[in-house]
Amino acid sequence: MLVAAVVLRVWGLKHGLPIPYNPDELSHFVPRAVGFHDTGDLNPHYFVNPPGLTYLLYGAFAVRYLGSAGVTEHFATEPGDVYLTARLVVAVLGTLSVVLLYLVGARLFDRRTGLLAAALLAVSFLAVSWSHQATNDVPASAAVVLSLLGSAGVFRRGRRLDYALAGAGLGLACAMKYTGGIVILPLLAAAALHHRRGRGPVAPGLLLAAAAALATFVLFNPFSLLAPHEFAEHLDEQFLSVSSPEASEKLGQADENGGLYYLWVLTWGLGWAPLLAAAGGAVWATLRDRGIALLLLPAPVLYMLFMGLQERYFGRWLLPILPIVCLLAAYGTGRMLGVLTRGRSRIAAAAATAAAVTALLAQSIVFDIHNDLVLSREGTRNQARSWMVENVPPSTRIFVDRVLSSPWIRDTELASWRETKRDRWRPFPLVRALAAAGLVPRDFRAEDVRGDDLTRRLDPRLLDVLEQKGVCWVVTGSTAFGRAFADPEQVPTAIAFYQALARRGEVAYRASPYDPGKGPIPFNFDWAANYYPLAYHRPGPEMIVYRLSGGACAR
Repeated sequence: MLVAAVVLRVWGLKHGLPIPYNPDELSHFVPRAVGFHDTGDLNPHYFVNPPGLTYLLYGAFAVRYLGSAGVTEHFATEPGDVYLTARLVVAVLGTLSVVLLYLVGARLFDRRTGLLAAALLAVSFLAVSWSHQATNDVPASAAVVLSLLGSAGVFRRGRRLDYALAGAGLGLACAMKYTGGIVILPLLAAAALHHRRGRGPVAPGLLLAAAAALATFVLFNPFSLLAPHEFAEHLDEQFLSVSSPEASEKLGQADENGGLYYLWVLTWGLGWAPLLAAAGGAVWATLRDRGIALLLLPAPVLYMLFMGLQERYFGRWLLPILPIVCLLAAYGTGRMLGVLTRGRSRIAAAAATAAAVTALLAQSIVFDIHNDLVLSREGTRNQARSWMVENVPPSTRIFVDRVLSSPWIRDTELASWRETKRDRWRPFPLVRALAAAGLVPRDFRAEDVRGDDLTRRLDPRLLDVLEQKGVCWVVTGSTAFGRAFADPEQVPTAIAFYQALARRGEVAYRASPYDPGKGPIPFNFDWAANYYPLAYHRPGPEMIVYRLSGGACAR
């Protein structure tokens, strides 16, 4: 099982490199960890996402590249290798969470239940797909399972070591991802149940857990104490980014009920059969085993209710509670098999068990293998870039829609593309085009508006400006125009821009991520980051390079 978990997580791990296209992977953790080595300043000056993974990568890079000089040199000359190292760290943590979940299940129930829970997490599409990205979601999930292991020990034994382990896991989970703090609920429930059974006082254990949680959190986020004002400011910014409609409205996020969205995510992120088994386990625990119900049910229920009320929702945000859902699914399956096989022969019981396990794992395994096959192929963004290198001369003016990261434009053919910061082509900024078209004031700045506002300001008149300025190449993709067409009433001028571009521009190159005769897939933020639908053949959005032919472009 562990071999399968590792293979599923490292297969396709090089996708997109040397250019990471996930904005969180590109901007938040890897470059900040490298920055620690580059500047010697260990303050990340960024706490919107907690820096636990950043510090972990800081240490991993130091070991991998033999010190700070090696880290900065490799990031300057071989950035893809540095990002690959970071992804490998995440994949290892994802596999470690499988081992830990087996131990949790074995401690709470029995070894068979632990093995089944671990198998569910090992192949869960949500866990496997996000183990391919150097982001903090999978590491936070691993820390949650570590805390659950301690809470299971508190529930069964109540030793001081169990409290310390549960607290350390809690602090680490919060240092990786703030929402990982939900794992405090199983700890409190385990302590309450231990006290209720009259097995001794729990106050000393809870104090020890609190001390361990605080120490671990500060260890992986030291500037929460050393720069408290900066930390508090960014924490408030994170809260507003998901809770304030004005700050968080996400173009293309058409679903309006977050709770239903997260239930839908579980149908493919974990699978229909495991979700039904988890529901059965929740019902059984509520009716027959109140201790397990109190230990395992509050965290996922309250977490989904809370996250469903936010203004943004993404499937990967479920990863902190996914291990608990796996435990409930394994527990429910075990109870169901116990009822069905009672009084049956050993052969019949074995056949029923094999059928149940197959039903639980089959959906995820099929889509994991499909996703890994997709990731192992060249992506559409890289295909488009290769075409541009061959057909569009260096220093040519181009207009790039919000579909690509800045390294895509940079001259990666140079030996040291990070140090030179040289762009292969000359990108014409959208803000400059908007000002030239009279659509914004001359002193308008992109950093003064929400990210989606620039897309909302797209207008057909921009094409006239581009042609007048000799900006003859327009690069766009379905992660940009797909968001607009998913919510057209919000951005009518952007829709008109894309329609005018299709009429006036000649398609010079198109790269499709779909199998011939399949697609397109309706825009969805989750499926733009992973490739669950079987229509996908290669990673990335549909990429289109247009050639304008009016104005100065006619020459």
